Formats: sequence, C-alpha cells, structure tokens
Amino acid sequence: MRIRRSLPILLAVVALAAVLTLVVQLRKHAPPEAARLLPSADAFVYVNLQWMRRASLAGQLPPVSHDPDYEQFIQATGFQFERDLDETAFAVHYPAAKRGAKSPAPEEARFSEVFVGRIQGERLSAYLRKISTSVDSYRAVDIYNIPLEGRTLRVAILGVDTVAASNHGDPQVIRGIIDRSRKLASPFGGPAFLRQYYKEVPFASLAWSIFRVQPSAEQPSPGPMDLSLLFPKPAVVVASLRYLGAVHLRAEAYTGSEADAQHLAEQVNTFLSIFHAAEASVSENGGPDPDVKQFLDSLKVNASQDRAVLSAIVPQGLIRKALAESPSQLAPQTSPPPSPPPASTETGGKRRHK
Repeated sequence: MRIRRSLPILLAVVALAAVLTLVVQLRKHAPPEAARLLPSADAFVYVNLQWMRRASLAGQLPPVSHDPDYEQFIQATGFQFERDLDETAFAVHYPAAKRGAKSPAPEEARFSEVFVGRIQGERLSAYLRKISTSVDSYRAVDIYNIPLEGRTLRVAILGVDTVAASNHGDPQVIRGIIDRSRKLASPFGGPAFLRQYYKEVPFASLAWSIFRVQPSAEQPSPGPMDLSLLFPKPAVVVASLRYLGAVHLRAEAYTGSEADAQHLAEQVNTFLSIFHAAEASVSENGGPDPDVKQFLDSLKVNASQDRAVLSAIVPQGLIRKALAESPSQLAPQTSPPPSPPPASTETGGKRRHK
C-alpha cells in the first residue's frame, strides 16, 4: 500500500525534474533576451559588457576624454556608456538589391538596437523628448522620432533598464520590438535566422555575431569590406569571443559544400600569408607590435565538411589598445547641424546629441 501511494509522488517528482532540465537546456541554447527582442534581419551582433568588465578584459584603461556634446548628454541623462551599458544587441538590415538601377551611391544598411543598462528613465525621457520632432504612443510606450540625415531614428524606453532604437524606414519595426518586450520571455522567441544559428555560438561567449554573406554585383556590401573577395557564393558566418583565461576568437563560415569550404580556407590562408609577409617587412624596419604579432601567429584556419573555421587568441593588450583608441575615433565632428548621430554608431553616437 505504501508503494502504491508513493508511486504517483515519485512520478510527479521525476516529471518535474525532467521539465526543469528541459527548460534549463532550452534557456542555455536560447539567444539572450536583448537579442530575442530584435526584428528579423540579415546580421546580428551581441556584446555582454557586464561580463567583460567582470573578466577585466580591458584591464585598467586611461580616463576617457568627454567631448562637450557627450558631456551634455551625461549631464542630462546621468548615463555614461562606458560605465552604465551592460548589454547591447544589434540587428543589421542589408540594403535591398536594385537590379539594373544606376545609383550614384549605394544605399546604406539600416540598424535596430536594444540596450540594457542602468538608466534613469525620467531624465532620459526628458532628453529624448527635447531632441525629437514628434512622439508617438504605442501600447503605452512613447516612441521618440528623431530626424537624422534624411531618415528617422525611433527610440523607445521599454523598461527600467532597456532601451530600443531603430532607423529602419518602417515604423512597424520598432513597434514589433515593443510587442515582443511585452510578452513573457520565451526561449523560442526571436528571429528565425537568429534561432537557427545561435546554437552554433559557443557556450558562455561574451560577444558574438551571426551574419549572412551575400556577394552580388547588384547587392552592395553593407560593411567596409567587400567580402566577395573571400566568398564567391552566399554563406553564413558565426563569430564569437570567449574568455578562457585568454580571449579566444572563433569564426565559422557555413558554405554550401565541402569544396566551397576548402576554397574559402585556402583563400583565407593566402591572405594570412600576405599579412605575415608584411609583418616580416615591418620587423626589418623596427619591429612589429608584439600584441599584433602574437595575434597573427595564433591564427589558424581549416576546413571541416561544409564549414571553414578560423580560430585565434586575442592578447588582452590588443584589446586595451583598441578600447583606449576608441574614444578619439568616436569623437563627434564639430560641424552643424545639432542633430543626433548616424544610426550606424548609436552607442557612441548618442554622445553627440544636444
């Protein structure tokens, strides 16, 4: 009789344990919530600055010089990016291909972002209202419309620690982010392309990127580099940074076949040979940067089935130098008009708001 009475309890405990295990596994393989709020796009980038600070990846950096506009932003909102931003997730919308169209300049990519950090909602709201030309209300959330070089940057405060922005031409994009933020967090949420490849991101990555490579004569490259030199055919690249006592970089390119992966690996190795030759030339003229040399020496490329894999160890000294130089690179131009910055650098660009 005791066994019969305890059996249902035992089965219930086992079932509960199975459900909890399933939930934990799903959450482990689900993109971070900031990324799941993003709309469908061609590329995604995520950076966990909070864990980077805890890992002391940048070490002790010199004090950051604040330009006058950024200082005004700090005084108005109380928000300092290098101190208060914990997570950021970007969605990149590639420009549409225009077959047969002869445009003097290619269209630029559009961006949607989610920022998570320590914000003071009332002060930030007052600041956004001041620089916007109009404010829309959607599901009890204010959407601030900020004119920006012929387009509109839409910004919405989603919660006590989350802000979303988008310069996509369709106002439904920012509204979709608001809709997703009002639903219960689900490991099944987020864009299909992101969910499909996020499982390839190594566990505990501090930063990662998933993006399509679409080489085409009709489709201008959304970035500064023409990837058609390396990718003659479409592919998907998953890149990540992990801290395992050292910073490990890994990038996997998913090609259409084993032959394409082998060709890509050979092309990358050719480029690396050129870099090493240039490094040897610099060594003869005074010596290369030791951190750059260590990074280049650690680079390895190989092909495995339908993917080409690049791995390297990034010296922390190289990260410190990059971060120490970034404030000057993000410094605003001293030319009018007093409008918000380009959306491609919203994180640093908000330093230019007046």
